[in-house]
Amino acid sequence: MAGVSPTDLQKALSGAEYPADTRQLEKVAQKNHAPKEITERISHLGKKKFQNPAEVSKAVFENE
Repeated sequence: MAGVSPTDLQKALSGAEYPADTRQLEKVAQKNHAPKEITERISHLGKKKFQNPAEVSKAVFENE
């Protein structure tokens, strides 16, 4: 995810309520006008439920 930092991800998910699934997180990111790269990465996480922002960040950045 070149050019996108964990801080960018946190901003994209600002206001998200946890636990949240990938679809909910994708909607929050779109509402926050996140870059397409972030919304696509979230959508490719599969049908998972995340308990907190740290879990999302780990999943998004684990393959870098």
